[in-house]
Amino acid sequence: MSRYIRPNVTGATVFFTVALAERGDDLLVREVDRLREAVRRTKRDHLFGIEAWVVLPDHIHCIWQLPAGDRDYGMRWRLIKARFSHGLPEGQRRASHVARGERGIWQRRFWEHHVRDDAELARLIRYCWINPVKHGLVTRPEDWPFLSVHRDARFTPGAVTTMSGA
Repeated sequence: MSRYIRPNVTGATVFFTVALAERGDDLLVREVDRLREAVRRTKRDHLFGIEAWVVLPDHIHCIWQLPAGDRDYGMRWRLIKARFSHGLPEGQRRASHVARGERGIWQRRFWEHHVRDDAELARLIRYCWINPVKHGLVTRPEDWPFLSVHRDARFTPGAVTTMSGA
């Protein structure tokens, strides 16, 4: 088995994909307030900036800016996942995970990519914005309620839907 070693970069801007264990579930949008609170508490306890965020029914894409001198996004994801999962009924959990005493809502790992430059950051923000359209959830990104485009001052109406290559 290969051993993945994460980059040892502090203060990085990082793109993430985090998924539920059961793809096709809609738990994240059904329980979006629970997710928001888990993120809010974690951000309060362990500061990080949010460049972009999209919550889809069974996965999340987001871009974080970590503080200077800090690279521990894994701890932040552990807290967000645990805080979200705490108190959910056992029926929301996979039987194989319940048998091992695990919460079992999330995939065990997440995918991350360290952003190299401003052009890549802009491309990844557009990727977050266009993702609900790509998944057939809405026809325009601004129609998806669980998307940071709504709070992003850089957004201009129509700019997202006319982008290509996202």
